Amino acid sequence: MIFRHLGITITNIDESLAFYKDALGFEVVRIMDESGQHIDNFSDLSGVNVKTIKLKDKSGAMLELLKYHSHPEAANSDPICRIGCSHFALTVPDLDALVEKIVNMGYSVNCEPQFSPDGNVKLTFAKGPDGVLLELVEELR
Repeated sequence: MIFRHLGITITNIDESLAFYKDALGFEVVRIMDESGQHIDNFSDLSGVNVKTIKLKDKSGAMLELLKYHSHPEAANSDPICRIGCSHFALTVPDLDALVEKIVNMGYSVNCEPQFSPDGNVKLTFAKGPDGVLLELVEELR
C-alpha cells in the first residue's frame, strides 16, 4: 500500500493556495472542475460541483484541496481531541522563519515553537485556512 493524498475541503481557493503553495512550498500539479454521477456516487451527495486542486511537496506527497461550489459548509472549529483525523504534520527546514511567515499572513500558532523532551525536534501547531490544524516540525538531529 502507498499513501496517495490527503483531501482538505476549503472555502477560499486563493487564500488556500497562498497558504499551501506560497507559504508551505507545495507545487500545483493539476486543477480540475468535477461533477457528474461518479462524483455524486463516491461523495454520497447529489448534484456535486467541486473544483479539485492537487498539490505535491518535494517528496511527492500529495494534498488535494476541494472547493465544493454545490455544498458550502462552515470552516472547521473542532478541537484537536475530536474523533477522526485531527491534523497532519510537515517536516520543515526552518520552523522559526515559517512561523513568522504564516503569522504575518494572518494565521495563528498554538504556541511558540517548543523543543521535544529528547531535543530531537522543535515543533508547534498552526491553524491554516478554514481552521485546518497542521503540526510543523523541524528536525534538529
